[in-house]
Amino acid sequence: MATEPRWNKTPTPGEIPERITRFPGELHNVTDARLDAERFLEDLAEVTPPATQEHWDDVLLVVTELAANAIQYAPGPFELRMRRTFDGVHVVMHDTSTVPPAPRPFHPDGGGGGVGWHLLHALCDQISVATDDSGKDIHLFLPW
Repeated sequence: MATEPRWNKTPTPGEIPERITRFPGELHNVTDARLDAERFLEDLAEVTPPATQEHWDDVLLVVTELAANAIQYAPGPFELRMRRTFDGVHVVMHDTSTVPPAPRPFHPDGGGGGVGWHLLHALCDQISVATDDSGKDIHLFLPW
């Protein structure tokens, strides 16, 4: 089970919410992270609705992909941080691996995988990765 999300405070009209949630790194936490992101977007939409439904869907897809990769490639806990920026949504996924993500070849005939990193680059305005001894932070900026 995820730890309780930490809010800076309850948003009021015009304020920009921020959400930080830690997960133990279990398989069901992929769904938990997506549901947590959806609650963030519901709160955000009350303050600033998305320009299109696709922006909402893209944020959820990105969070799901990041959480699944954290489970698969970085065993252990992970943390999801989400906040509104002046022109979009900033998503940060922290996991325990110090290895930066890299594109892999896609094999449609089997073997699976290879689509995620390309997908993130297609959906996000900007992506950066910062590593340190505790793991890495993947920063993604999406339109809203």
